[in-house]
Amino acid sequence: MTTQALSPWGLSRRQALGALPTLAALGTEQAWATAERTLQLVAPWEVGGLSPLRSGHLFVRLQVAETLVDTDLQGRLKAGLAQAWQVSSDGLRWRFTLRPGAQFHHGQPVRAQDVVQALERARTPPGMLSCLPIARLEAAASNVVDLHLMQPLHSLPHWLTHPTTLVLSPDSYDAKGVVQRLIATGPYEVVHYAPPQSLTLQAAASWRHQAPPQAVRQVHYLAAGRAETRALMALGQQADVAHGLDPVSLARVRRDPRLNVLAVTVPRAVVLKLNSAHPALQDLRVRQALSLALDRTGVARALLRDPDMAATQLLPPSLPDWHFADLPPLRHDPVGARELLRQAGWRMHDRTWQHPRHGRLQLTLRTYPDRPELPLIATALQAQWQALGVPVRVQIGNSGDIPLGHRDGSLEMALIARLYGSLPDPAGTLLRDFGPQGGDWGAMGWTDGGMVRALEQLVREPLPQARAQALRHQVSTVLQTQLPVVPVCWVRQQVAVGPRVKGLVLDPLERSHRLTDLRWRA
Repeated sequence: MTTQALSPWGLSRRQALGALPTLAALGTEQAWATAERTLQLVAPWEVGGLSPLRSGHLFVRLQVAETLVDTDLQGRLKAGLAQAWQVSSDGLRWRFTLRPGAQFHHGQPVRAQDVVQALERARTPPGMLSCLPIARLEAAASNVVDLHLMQPLHSLPHWLTHPTTLVLSPDSYDAKGVVQRLIATGPYEVVHYAPPQSLTLQAAASWRHQAPPQAVRQVHYLAAGRAETRALMALGQQADVAHGLDPVSLARVRRDPRLNVLAVTVPRAVVLKLNSAHPALQDLRVRQALSLALDRTGVARALLRDPDMAATQLLPPSLPDWHFADLPPLRHDPVGARELLRQAGWRMHDRTWQHPRHGRLQLTLRTYPDRPELPLIATALQAQWQALGVPVRVQIGNSGDIPLGHRDGSLEMALIARLYGSLPDPAGTLLRDFGPQGGDWGAMGWTDGGMVRALEQLVREPLPQARAQALRHQVSTVLQTQLPVVPVCWVRQQVAVGPRVKGLVLDPLERSHRLTDLRWRA
């Protein structure tokens, strides 16, 4: 039996040494000893730049920037930078009235024209608004924005919650339209920016939309890619809030009585993106065989330490309108997988499957380490497919390789973590992923006209609840039976909270870190 020397925090010597560069950088940046009332927050998400198209999700999570429309913890729409909205009787004009007294961080009032300029930028691909039937935007009054459509879009307010639609001051941009300073409207403003690793925030003097004012006045955000680094920081009292703990680190964190662990199932799934135009994968029976070969419960138990996270369908129970108990669950059946391959014309030869036209069945699976569980899960799936007789080569690269491979047609399979709650209603995200042309993070070489029409109805038309639910069931059934992507696991967000703060509530949509809810302990 082999043993590992453990650090004082319960991590192996290799893990502790691997974390040292980040911890050293932390020490030089934040001067911990002199920052007793600075909230220290660590998470895996790098600061990719100041552009809303690249880092809007981070700035909305940190409550630096706002969108016109916001959501509560149940995904229901609520006021954001707009205090109210209404739609014309023909559904072609939406009017948004801005919050009275709203100011940018440098003290300038938010004008309707500023919002129009921000939304025009969000209409530039790959901005979320680029795919919507928007005819024009206009400032109807100093505090009123009108958005005119070419066709009705019942779900428009949902799209205006997306982080790429956040509103920045025109003074944020240089003459070429590049963001140079992040001047937004949220309760926190950026005072130090050191990409890709850190941000320092302070309570914005311009924010008067909360009583009492936020108790946490300063925040230091650190991006640490290694889960063990984040665990070390929580265990060493160098992080008040640590997001993205892996199962091994989580077990050690739970043993520390000073730390509190919060968890919430988020609308994110680990899925296999398949190139359905591939000579082998265009046959549904081959896709089904690859799915049947997967022991999802075993993967979830061994790697996530949480067998309940084994996906039985694409969308998790945390999206109750989209999770259906009557769908036949995805299952593990290696014998059935072999039979499907034989039905598809494949024959076992020299311990691999051969086809008269397609040759040997061998595939390449791409993934990325942004979420540390992905390479581990990829290796487990590789072993399960090998047991089926399908050799799979795993390539670990950057997350950007996935959309590139989709666009140039070189991708065969990819293991990705896809957030289906980036909009309050997943129909919009699903339409982007499974529309007629597929999507970077969805279908490739596959479409279903009936499903696309159902999604378009859900997105565009106000529907009776029963009709909407029937369409959601239709969409979910097609995805379950046709497998343009293969669900593997759902995701539970695990967060460690240190002894200095209280009041943290996790957002199941991963939209906000809810820093304004936090209070210092006495």
